[in-house]
Amino acid sequence: MTEYFLLPLAALPFPNIDPVIFQVGPLKVHWYGVGYVVGILFAWWYAKRLVTNARLWPDGRLPMKALDLDDFVIWAAVGIVAGGRLGYVLFYNLPKYMANPVEILFLQDGGMSFHGGFAGTTLAMILFARSRGINIWTLFDVVAAGVPVALGVVRCTNFINSELWGRVTDAPWGVVFPNGGPFPRHPSQLYEAALEGLVLFLVLRLLTHGFLKLKRPGFIAGAFVAGYGLSRILVEFFRQPDEQLGYLVGDWLTMGMVLSVPMVLVGAWAMVTARQTATSATA
Repeated sequence: MTEYFLLPLAALPFPNIDPVIFQVGPLKVHWYGVGYVVGILFAWWYAKRLVTNARLWPDGRLPMKALDLDDFVIWAAVGIVAGGRLGYVLFYNLPKYMANPVEILFLQDGGMSFHGGFAGTTLAMILFARSRGINIWTLFDVVAAGVPVALGVVRCTNFINSELWGRVTDAPWGVVFPNGGPFPRHPSQLYEAALEGLVLFLVLRLLTHGFLKLKRPGFIAGAFVAGYGLSRILVEFFRQPDEQLGYLVGDWLTMGMVLSVPMVLVGAWAMVTARQTATSATA
C-alpha cells in the first residue's frame, strides 16, 4: 500500500482538455468526432495520392481513378461508424444493449470498436470494388496505407476523453486520469497512437514507396492488418480491460488480444499469398 500511496507524487498531470471543442445550442462538437473526420479525410487524400503515382504500380498502369475514391469515401464512413458501433455492442457490452436496444443509436455516449469498424469497412470495400470492377486487394492496399494516421488521431482523442486508459503503474510518465482512480496509469491511448499510428504508417510508407509493394496486391493490406494486430496485442499488456469484461484468463488475456490474434494470422497469410502470386506470375 505504501508504494501506491506514493505513486501520485511522481505522476504527470492530466491536461484536462475539454472533450467538447465548441457548442452551438444543443449541438456539441467533440474532439473524438473531429478525430474520425480528420482521419477519414487524410486516408482519402493519401489514397488518391497513391493511385495517381504511376511509379508505384506494375508497368505504370494506374489501378483506378481518383474519382472512384471520391465516391468511396461515403461508403467508408458508413462502414466505419456502423461496423464500429455494432462491433462494440456485440463484443464488449451486449447485455447492456440487449436490455436497452435503443441505446445502440446513442453514438454521443461513446462505445466504438476498432475490430467492428474494420469489419464494416472491409465489407464496404468489397461491395464497392465489385460495383466498379476494381481489384479488391488493390483497394484494400490503397485504403490501408493511410489508415494508421486515422488510428493515431483517434487514439489521441481517446486520451483527451480520459477513456481506455491503462493499468496502474509506477513509471514516471504515469498519468492520473480524472475518472481512473487516484493512482497513475499507463497512458495506453498514447502508446497505441504511437504504434498503430506513427510507427505503422512509417512502415507502410517504406513498403509502398521504398520496396514498391503495391505491385503485389494484398501485401500492404496484410502488413497493415498484421501490424495493427501485433501493436494492439502489445499495448493490451498495459491497457486496462473494459470493466464489464475484465480479464478473460488470469490477469493478462483480454478481449482485445483475442480479437487481434486472427488479424495477425490473416495479415501474415495475405503477405505470403501476395509474394506467391507475384512469383508465379513472373516465373
